[in-house]
Order: sequence, then C-alpha cells, then structure tokens
Amino acid sequence: MTHLENVVLCRESQVSTLQSLFGERHHFSFPSIFIYGHTASGKTYVTQTLLKTLELPHVFVNCVECFTLRLLLEQILNKLNNLSSSEDGCSSEITCETFNDFVRLFKQVTKAENLKDQTVYIVLDKAEYLRDMEANLLPGFLRLQELADRNVTVIFLSEIVWEKFRPNTGCFEPFVLYFPDYSIGNLQKILSHDHPPEYSADFYAAYINILLGVFYTVCRDLKELRHLAVLNFPKYCEPVVRGEASERDTRKLWRNIEPHLKKAMQTVYLREISSSQWEKLQKDDTDLGQLKGIKGIESVTRDASLTNYRDTKVNTKEHSVRK
Repeated sequence: MTHLENVVLCRESQVSTLQSLFGERHHFSFPSIFIYGHTASGKTYVTQTLLKTLELPHVFVNCVECFTLRLLLEQILNKLNNLSSSEDGCSSEITCETFNDFVRLFKQVTKAENLKDQTVYIVLDKAEYLRDMEANLLPGFLRLQELADRNVTVIFLSEIVWEKFRPNTGCFEPFVLYFPDYSIGNLQKILSHDHPPEYSADFYAAYINILLGVFYTVCRDLKELRHLAVLNFPKYCEPVVRGEASERDTRKLWRNIEPHLKKAMQTVYLREISSSQWEKLQKDDTDLGQLKGIKGIESVTRDASLTNYRDTKVNTKEHSVRK
C-alpha cells in the first residue's frame, strides 16, 4: 500500500475500495464494477496501476477503438488468449461474432493453467460507447461471471453516471465507484511531484502555485494543466538561467512569466497552436494574433474534419469540451 501511495497520489480512498473488492488472486470478486468521473480524474490510471502492481491477470480494451461488437469481443478474447499462452510463446487468432460465441470461447480461454482459479479482470474504457452496440451486450457483460461460470470481473470506466447508462430492460447492478474532480490542493501535490531533477522541489512547487493561481478558475483538467506546466516552465526559469534572479526571487520570476501566462489563457483546451509554435512565440515575444495564418490553415483542416464527422458522438463530445 505504501508503494501505491507514492505512485497514485490523492486517490487513497478509491485505491483502498478497489483493493478490498479485488481481494486475493483466487477470491471471487464482485461480478462488475462501474467507475465514473469527469475526464482526467484518474479512473484509467488508478485502475491500470492497481492491476499491474498487484499482478492480477487482466485485459484492457478501449471501446472507442473497438467500435463494433465483433472488434470488441475478438479484442478481449485474443488478449486473454495471449495472456494464457504467454508461457508457450504462441497463440492463434480467435474470431467471434456473437455474445453467445464469446461466452463459449471465454470458457475455453480461461481454462489455461496460469488463469485457473484466479480472478480475470476485463477493463472496458470509454464504456459509454457500449450503449450504441447490441442491446444484449451490456447486460451480458454485467452477468458474465454467472453466464461463463468463471472467476471474472468486468470493470467499466465511464464519464457518465450509471443512471444514464443503465439499460431500460433492467440488468444486474454493478458496484458503483465515483472518482471526484481533483481539488486545487490535489492538483498542487500531483503537478509538483513532476518537478525536473535539475531544479529543487520547492522551486517547482512555487511555479505550480503560480500556474494554478492563473488557470484553476478556467481549467480543472489535470492533463491540460500538466501540458501547460511543461510548456511554460522554460520561460519561468529564464531569469534563473541568465543569473538575473535566484530560485527564491518569486516576485521577479512572476513578473517575467505573467504576460506569457496571459497569452496561454487564450489557448486553454483549444490547442490552437502546437508546442513548437508556442515556444517560437515565446522566444520571439510576438503577439498571438501574428500566428493567424498558421491557425487559419489548421482551422480549415479542422473544419473539414468536423464536417465529415459532425453526426458522430465523438465529434459532439469534442465540441462540448471546446465550448
């Protein structure tokens, strides 16, 4: 547990709950677990880290990539097959078209000696996309432990609540676990943990404190904040590198970084310019508007792409995030 606390920060309650649900390797776990929370709240990272650290047999599948029933079922079966045949070093591709075939083939694959009497975990990321597939798929995954008579737990990772996920026909209820958004204190601790080795932890923590003071009111996304922290840190260090200020001269460092953070405020979430273009902008000290030519080309490409995929849920979600 101590090792996990150093790797997974600010998610002690969720890690403790999942560990109690998993139990020992040979114990029957809960048939299905539904984990939900906003994007960048640590759902995927915590689940993968916990399964890898505890060395539990598992397969991870992204439902965006496996957008058809056949792709999804075959991906799960083939990953399980590779897991069970890892000792032999050879495995054959499995084909599967229906959920009934999946249950039958799942029984065969999990008969392997290294999976025998152990809980197998199937993790379905972006699980909300299952709602667009066959009606029997979600209820089938929820009752897979019963249907296959095997020691298996299906973990759903989603950004929507279970009430909007639940099938109208009724189904087996999963264990529901919520991942709340990170507080500003959590973000400070997580981002400060990424400090470069050539600088002190206190120096980087002071920089993160300034960054959050500017962006926290408009951006709570850990991934976006991490991107902004990496992108703007070289500019924050400039006075120290030039010998014009010390690491403790926070006022001078703030005056140097403030105008650049204000420019960065215009690109939060939008990613209107690439990292290399942003670095050039900072180096030349030019105005953001001077890159309109570049942005114009990118916006034409983006608009064409959006036109082609306007009716897809992925595009709808992307627009909602940008708004």
